[in-house]
Amino acid sequence: MEFKVFLQPFVFGTQIDEEPSEAFFNANSVAPWMDQRFLIADLKTDQGGSMRQVVLDTETTGLEPSQGHRIIEIGCVELINRRATGRYYHQYIQPERQVDLGALEVHGITDEFLADKPLFAEIVADFIAFVGESELIIHNAPFDLSFIDAEMLRLDSAWGSTANRVSVLDTLVLARKMHPGQKNNLDVLCKRYNVDNTERELHGALLDARILADVYLAMTGGQTSLSLTSDFESSLSGQHTILRLPVDRPPLRIIRASDHELRAHRKRLEEIDGATESGCVWLQLDKQ
Repeated sequence: MEFKVFLQPFVFGTQIDEEPSEAFFNANSVAPWMDQRFLIADLKTDQGGSMRQVVLDTETTGLEPSQGHRIIEIGCVELINRRATGRYYHQYIQPERQVDLGALEVHGITDEFLADKPLFAEIVADFIAFVGESELIIHNAPFDLSFIDAEMLRLDSAWGSTANRVSVLDTLVLARKMHPGQKNNLDVLCKRYNVDNTERELHGALLDARILADVYLAMTGGQTSLSLTSDFESSLSGQHTILRLPVDRPPLRIIRASDHELRAHRKRLEEIDGATESGCVWLQLDKQ
């Protein structure tokens, strides 16, 4: 099957009625390429050498594509050089089946709402064109990519695995490496990195993609907001403001630890040293 592919700019809309939350995750559905790099298309979308990334999220009729569940919503947000450009891709899709009750409770997207939406085959060209060769950023990537692969398989058996077409950064894998043994769903990460998710009452692909973009930027350092105001505009114009402290400012007050606090600190380090196989790094540095 051939697709007519074209590029079309998208401007951030002002209406987001759905609320995203963590895309439902079933450990049994994790694909074997969990830690590999995956991606999507053979189209260059940036000829200037800039780093383009697309933050992606989907909503579905249920948990398992192997059980015939389908994608009902795709949301993508564009980042170039770690900054929001104002371009996005957002599409609801008619899945040709009913939405499971459990999934409906998560995202609130009804069969009646989806009745007049286009089929995946009718929107796939726009979707591929928007993603291009960019790196995909997805939270729990195997879930979303397994559904994308299943949809593509219905249209073109030669498509194969998305993993062989584009690179993917899985923020869930990244978060687990950065915060082992802790919860790392999107809501928890928002609290951990002070990302505003107050609008998130139900799952919604575009809103979740925008929130995930903020979380990703906060996790990896650099810009921590998708704000398109002064910071973004000044970066485009090359104008930067340097804030300088007055030379006559009073010196900072130095508060030194008391003897009691130093003894308590030393005792705590010794406890750590005795409880770990590798010992306490701070005590080892003291001995050098």
